[in-house]
Amino acid sequence: MKFTKLSLFLLLVSFQEIQSDEYLDYASPFHPKVSNNGMVVSQNVESSELGVAILSAGGNAVDAAVAVGFSLAITLPRAGNIGGGGFMLIYIKDKDELFSIDYRSSSSLNSNLQDIFGSKSPTQIQEDDYDSIKYGYMASAVPGTVYGLLEAHEKFGKLSLKEVLLPVIDQANEGIIVSYDLHNAIDSSDQLKQNSESKRIYFIDNEPLPIGSLLKRPDLAKTFESISKDGKDGFYGGWVAEKIQSSMKDNGGFIDSNDLEQYSSKFRDPIGVNYRGYSVYTQGPPSGGGITFLTALNVLSYYNLGKYRKDSSLTYHLLAEALRRGHNNRSHHVGDPDYYDVPTEGLISKGRAKLLAKNISFDKASKASSIQKYNHIEESKDTTHYSVIDRNGNAVSNTYTLGYSFGSGVTIPGTGILMNNQMRNFAYKYGDKTSTSRASSPGNRFEPGKRPMSTMHPVMVFNKKGELSLITGSPGGSQIPAANLRVVTGVIDFDLHVGDATMLPRIHKDWPYADLDFESTVSQDNLNLLDRIGHQLELSDTIGSTQSIQIIDGINYGFADLRRPNAGVSIEKSN
Repeated sequence: MKFTKLSLFLLLVSFQEIQSDEYLDYASPFHPKVSNNGMVVSQNVESSELGVAILSAGGNAVDAAVAVGFSLAITLPRAGNIGGGGFMLIYIKDKDELFSIDYRSSSSLNSNLQDIFGSKSPTQIQEDDYDSIKYGYMASAVPGTVYGLLEAHEKFGKLSLKEVLLPVIDQANEGIIVSYDLHNAIDSSDQLKQNSESKRIYFIDNEPLPIGSLLKRPDLAKTFESISKDGKDGFYGGWVAEKIQSSMKDNGGFIDSNDLEQYSSKFRDPIGVNYRGYSVYTQGPPSGGGITFLTALNVLSYYNLGKYRKDSSLTYHLLAEALRRGHNNRSHHVGDPDYYDVPTEGLISKGRAKLLAKNISFDKASKASSIQKYNHIEESKDTTHYSVIDRNGNAVSNTYTLGYSFGSGVTIPGTGILMNNQMRNFAYKYGDKTSTSRASSPGNRFEPGKRPMSTMHPVMVFNKKGELSLITGSPGGSQIPAANLRVVTGVIDFDLHVGDATMLPRIHKDWPYADLDFESTVSQDNLNLLDRIGHQLELSDTIGSTQSIQIIDGINYGFADLRRPNAGVSIEKSN
């Protein structure tokens, strides 16, 4: 059979049309992982995989979350920890109950203002005076992570503690390959060089561990074994506690065995608001981040955000104004509720939000002085978050921190425990009548034994049917509420899937500061418009690193934020 040039052309066009019709494409480049089985999303994929192994071994979401929490101390030592503290939300599906565990670090009962600042009064304290609690032994508060993780396991876990910790112990003994991210994190944390034990672990010939080298942690494995055998007493008592106390005593730190014996995590009521028919829950005080986040949602509820584009200048403006009012709300009366009567209901009430929303202008950025504080008779970005769900619908949203990247820089010899620097997070200028910032907050004033305010706040969202629909959270210090707010409003207001909601450009605006921080992905046109109405623009590094699971009709969609390397989603395989 002979083909003319015309018939060959028509045949080729017809074939191309068939190919085009059959070609599968996607509306978005950001693809969540999808499964109706269990799922772990964390800032390190090796820890996510370890958590999924616990699920596959018959563990539930809490078992997996506990394993991930310990594993991140190996894989993400700048933020994953057993020497810090945090907050955990736990949802138990068959009970349809949400629980909150506060395992925030607390100041030592031995700590005092004289050792920190000498004889200086609040008005005399300057930024340089905080150096004594920036790095080193005096910077560390009593760690709560181990207590909090084990408390969750005791109440809700399914496997034995030994089963949960065995793969973590193996991971510590076998070691991990040093990534580009870990190498650079070590290189940028000068405080590690100031501590001989940290320097021994993270440096070779005064240089950070090279990319591709093997980092084994037999010291951590030994501590994990002690915890596996004796539970809380394996950390807050016995040889580990003795090591912590002796190291603190020899180096001018505050923590002793009594502090460790007295420490306990706290079950607290989650706090929440109704946002466009969705029930949004997070951590209450001593989290100020939760207050900020819920306040911002309440303020935004007075605007039909969905009618604007997800990346319009007006959307960014309203987010900024809502966040600024949220940060104002946390700046005066939020602290440890065991030491201060925090007016939580008033702060997150619709009445308060209406008052805050009243003076928002569509064409002008607000001044700090225009935001009325609530009347009532600097944090680091190196926190980390992970989200877990099991095949039965039980879920965990957990955020914890060492404070700065690698915390105080102190590793307790022989234990592998990297200590936090959370003593910096109190309001030491309380009593200074000239100060209106958070540094003088009565709610967060320093007191021995107290937990400092934090911006950490894990999040869970339930849909209009009352079903769990989103698990999320982020590191980022004071920028955490901005990261969480962008994801939640992206899902609810703009009907985005979790991948697109995660990768929306982010902005942050605090109070009383004038700067509006923005990521480099915000368009120049939007920046020009924001500048025109009075926002003082400041280019930021990436804002947060949300690790999220969205649940739609019983299917789990997991997405690890691309803003920081090595994060990952791991999925439980079908039996």
